[in-house]
Amino acid sequence: MGFFDKLKQGLTKTKNTVFSPINTLLRSMRKVDEELLEELEEILICADTGMETAQAVISALRERIKDDKIKDADEVTLALKEIMTDMLGEESPLVLGETKPSVILVIGVNGVGKTTSIAKIANLLKSEGNNVLLCAADTFRAAAIDQLQIWADRCGVDLIKHTEGSDPAAVVFDAACAAKSRGSDVLIIDTAGRLHNKKNLMDELSKISRVLDRELPGSKRETLLVLDATTGQNAINQAYEFTKTSEITGLVLTKLDGTAKGGCVLSINSKLGIPVKFIGVGEAIDDMQRFVPKDFVNALFEN
Repeated sequence: MGFFDKLKQGLTKTKNTVFSPINTLLRSMRKVDEELLEELEEILICADTGMETAQAVISALRERIKDDKIKDADEVTLALKEIMTDMLGEESPLVLGETKPSVILVIGVNGVGKTTSIAKIANLLKSEGNNVLLCAADTFRAAAIDQLQIWADRCGVDLIKHTEGSDPAAVVFDAACAAKSRGSDVLIIDTAGRLHNKKNLMDELSKISRVLDRELPGSKRETLLVLDATTGQNAINQAYEFTKTSEITGLVLTKLDGTAKGGCVLSINSKLGIPVKFIGVGEAIDDMQRFVPKDFVNALFEN
């Protein structure tokens, strides 16, 4: 199955509960009027786009209808797709490859799929010819190290680890040294995602950053926040809290295949100004995809 087909399949729940009704509504419409726009707005809100985002989409659509004198369903659909794509912004690939190694710090609260996302990203980068090294620096969560080891073995990459309860910065130090000595292209660090004590989280991440600055000076670095798409607008609120403690460069949205709330993707960029870089559309190790806004919107509308 190709990437686009996987994307379509992974977005089935959102498409069936939200965007199929849009297509049905447009096919049955008698004319393009305010009643149609109100119904479209209601459908978007049901997709958990959020009230503000839904209103922004419909406002932009209203202007397009007026300016382009749109009168039929196909034109409305095309305009709607273009507005959504523009709202999602340009594709934002990882800033990697300019330094060796490049570093990816990954954070996220328990249960969002952080560890599996790390493994899937590692698998994707490895499939593209990168030498990937993992670092188990989330040392305080029960079984986190063992879980990451299982995934590292599954995708065939090495893991630097200490015992549970170790100093995360010490693990990162060993991983940075190993990445240099082994000639790794990418070092992916599983780091803390606790929000219950923001000061401890900030201190921990600051300490890790200092180690990386010292051991891998000038290395390109991404800080990715993993969010569970099934929580919809709550995922955005969670991301906002993390921005208070970390400089997030990108988002990873997991479990899009298990939710009808895929519309939350639309509001993330406009509310947070943080690009979505990866989306998870299945449980298999190769079901993590780079986020391409145009493909995402087309997959929602295509039968």
